[in-house]
Amino acid sequence: MLKRLFFITTTALLSFSLSAEGHDSGDTAWILTSTALVLFMTLPGLSLFYAGLVRSKNAISVLMQCFAIACIVSIAWVVYGYSLAFTEGNAFIGGTSAFFLTALGRDTLAPGTTMPHSLFVIFQMTFAIITPALVVGAFAERMKFGAMCIFSLLWFTAVYIPACHMIWGGGYLADVKDFAGGLVVHLTCGVGALVTALVLGPRKGFPSTAMPPHNRTMVITGAAMLWVGWFGFNAGSSWAADGLAGMAMLVTHISAATAAFTWMSIEWIKGGKPTLVGIATGMVAGLATITPAAGSVGPEGALLIGLMAGIICFYATQAVKGLFGIDDSLDVFPVHGVGGIIGIIMVSFVGVQGGFLGSSAGETWLPMEQFLIQLKGILVIGLWTAIASWIILKLTGLLTPLRVTEEEELEGLDVTEHEERSYDLT
Repeated sequence: MLKRLFFITTTALLSFSLSAEGHDSGDTAWILTSTALVLFMTLPGLSLFYAGLVRSKNAISVLMQCFAIACIVSIAWVVYGYSLAFTEGNAFIGGTSAFFLTALGRDTLAPGTTMPHSLFVIFQMTFAIITPALVVGAFAERMKFGAMCIFSLLWFTAVYIPACHMIWGGGYLADVKDFAGGLVVHLTCGVGALVTALVLGPRKGFPSTAMPPHNRTMVITGAAMLWVGWFGFNAGSSWAADGLAGMAMLVTHISAATAAFTWMSIEWIKGGKPTLVGIATGMVAGLATITPAAGSVGPEGALLIGLMAGIICFYATQAVKGLFGIDDSLDVFPVHGVGGIIGIIMVSFVGVQGGFLGSSAGETWLPMEQFLIQLKGILVIGLWTAIASWIILKLTGLLTPLRVTEEEELEGLDVTEHEERSYDLT
């Protein structure tokens, strides 16, 4: 009797979980949640993080930029972005068969998954949204809003989509191990940010004039949202509610915590004070660095990657602004670009099963052989992003001025670009 009851119960649960078309309700529920978490990273997480880091006269402009990019990229993703990224084409770009998401049925499965195709589309859309939004940190406080809109659309089209297709769409770099976006997201936004900062030039007064964050409470609030939302970013990339998702979530948290504590400790050891902005920036570096490796490393590997992120990204921020004098306003390249490179490289050694430190939870490959594949990915994506970003900026500059005037910059973009103030205190 008990065996029969167990059989009936199990059959009922399986029938609930797996529909006739092969949908798994548990996997679908997790990716639905992950999609919301990734969008939560951008709106409001990244928006508040960036807005708090700039001066009060430019906070509205940063919030507007992040929000507008979410709208622009969402529309472009539906019209042509998804098709060019994920449908069959050539080695560098997809085809046109899914323009406007034609023939996307409500109950059709995404290839190789147990979730609806529509869910795969919007999950990938959230990655496409946050990548150009991250570049905002490089040109904060000086780019005109109209120029930002044009640049972001063109950059999404010419940089993000080809990178996505080459790595995740079965293209030229399909052999690269990039679980959730070390190259597709972080290297592209980092290199794009560096080129943008160089083309635009520094903010007026940089580096002699102090430009401290205007609202550190806003910074840590946004950073906390990024930390939580990143679980959807990495663990959602497993495509299922399974052990891979659980391990990806665990190693993501370990790396973030380790990098944040390491960054704070370096500040302290160097004779300064442990700062809120420092610990928050270190956390973001840890998240960016673990992203490509979250699907293959274990806890020991995450500790190592987090430690490396905290140390290397800290000194990279010092070098970009101090040594090279580049005004990457909110440290996009040293945190995301450098972090993405570290993670991509370390996958080769700590992501291989039975590899360095014995920290792997992943596949089996020859570390040096995979390292060369990863290095090729870094060079191809990095070089293409740099060239395309420069061309896009020059093209945008022909259509509209790239940056505000000196008088407008001194007054602040909130008023000159949007006729609004962040704080209207009377």
